[in-house]
Amino acid sequence: MTMHCYQCEETDKGEACTIKGVCGKSVSTAKLQDQIIEATSRLAFATLEIGPKQTVDDLIRSALFATITNVNFDNTALRVLLNKLMAEIERYTPDAIPTVIRTDIIKSAGVLTMHNPDRRSAKELLIYGVKGIAAYAEHAAQLGYRDEAVDHYVRHVMAALTTPLKFDHLIEWILKAGEIAVATMALLDKAHTETYGAPEISTVELGTGSKPGILISGHDLQDLAQLLAQSEHAGVDIYTHGEMLPAHYYPYFKKYDHLKGNYGGAWWQQEQDFTAFNGPILMTTNCLTPPQDDYEERLFTTGLVGFSGLPHISEANDGTKDFSGLIELAKNCPPPTQLESGQIVGGFGHSQVIALADQVVEAVKSGAIKRFVVMAGCDGRSEERDYYTKVAEQLPDDAVILTAGCAKYRYNKLDLGDINGIPRVLDAGQCNDCYSLAVIALKLQQAFEVESLNDLPISFDVAWYEQKAVAVLLALLHLGVKGIRLGPNLPAFVTGKVADILVNQFAMKGIATPEQDVADMMAGN
Repeated sequence: MTMHCYQCEETDKGEACTIKGVCGKSVSTAKLQDQIIEATSRLAFATLEIGPKQTVDDLIRSALFATITNVNFDNTALRVLLNKLMAEIERYTPDAIPTVIRTDIIKSAGVLTMHNPDRRSAKELLIYGVKGIAAYAEHAAQLGYRDEAVDHYVRHVMAALTTPLKFDHLIEWILKAGEIAVATMALLDKAHTETYGAPEISTVELGTGSKPGILISGHDLQDLAQLLAQSEHAGVDIYTHGEMLPAHYYPYFKKYDHLKGNYGGAWWQQEQDFTAFNGPILMTTNCLTPPQDDYEERLFTTGLVGFSGLPHISEANDGTKDFSGLIELAKNCPPPTQLESGQIVGGFGHSQVIALADQVVEAVKSGAIKRFVVMAGCDGRSEERDYYTKVAEQLPDDAVILTAGCAKYRYNKLDLGDINGIPRVLDAGQCNDCYSLAVIALKLQQAFEVESLNDLPISFDVAWYEQKAVAVLLALLHLGVKGIRLGPNLPAFVTGKVADILVNQFAMKGIATPEQDVADMMAGN
């Protein structure tokens, strides 16, 4: 058997993974995920006429999220999810023959079942954007926040994909996805800030303490909240990893003295970070890589994350999770091996930056700040990503970096100084907090009374890796941003007429050398 997967930036040879995913997933896992996407479309089509129904929308959303890169490698769990989709399809199409439905799903699943290359490119861009939307909507739903308009779009677009849509119709759905992506990230921003408070400018420790620890990675703040509450008097410290770093910016979590600091770097460094940590690791949401022997017995998954053989902590009917097993294991483990020391500063969400608006505007008007460079997005393994470190190092002292997502690990520990007290790296948080960067840009547009975001001294030099980043890209296009640099490599699934639209209508471009791009961005190009 072979596969055809090119949904992430690190796809094999920049074309497609056909034997095994660079992420580590097998052919059989890829096939199951393709079938889940097809079954999701069939369920969406079968339920178009019933109106809002939370159980259906929740299943569609979680199914889409489960197929994102580095979420679920567990074929048993994926089969359970596929069977749930099949059961719901059968419920809403009672006259259909189940074996016929399943056979048809298997035959129709996969990228290459769409033969026209332009329509295939548009279809895959749309699906990946919708996967990102579903992921952000799932984060919000876990906190009890839902938006019927988002659920309506996701169900209707997935239903539409059961029909042979024309290219122009696919482009319409893609442009709509950008609008829905903005709404979804706004919903998640509301969920996080109303639950945990608005992020504050915060200093985060990078060193380690003398107590045993538990490391939490991924994105799910609710999992962290439950873990902190259950471990408060257990004599263990809690450390964040990867995209969990921004948890330190929220007032809610500051009340826990045993939230020690951040450990390690971005998701792709987890093999070295998890090995050195010594204690148990909890992986929430996406960003899991196949575990290594050195720490496999200490690695736990929860939520939609899964890997065959790893212990999985499920949610009880009341929404709680029992983390006592991790806590007891941690007590018997040595403290983490210290990897680094020092501090990093973050928490520059839109409320904090807007509070500094007068100071920022004055710095721009006085010439102290010449340019803002948005270097948000994802990090990854490829050596080409050193580009972002070099750009940060080579930007002149009158440039400020706006960031969110794990891309920041390429430069957030550099000593880049400040401009009149404003740090030159303003970290808004997780990848979903790119919404904060959009709000900041819109506030600057208002402050400077310009017609378009493109009239501001802002350049976009964005790193992407997986489908959440695709949703963010579509959101930026919806907001009218032009001239985005996207790297380190352009998506393999963007070809032909789709590429022409992105280049000609939105002036999207790839990256060049750090020297060339820094010069061009500072010149406003």
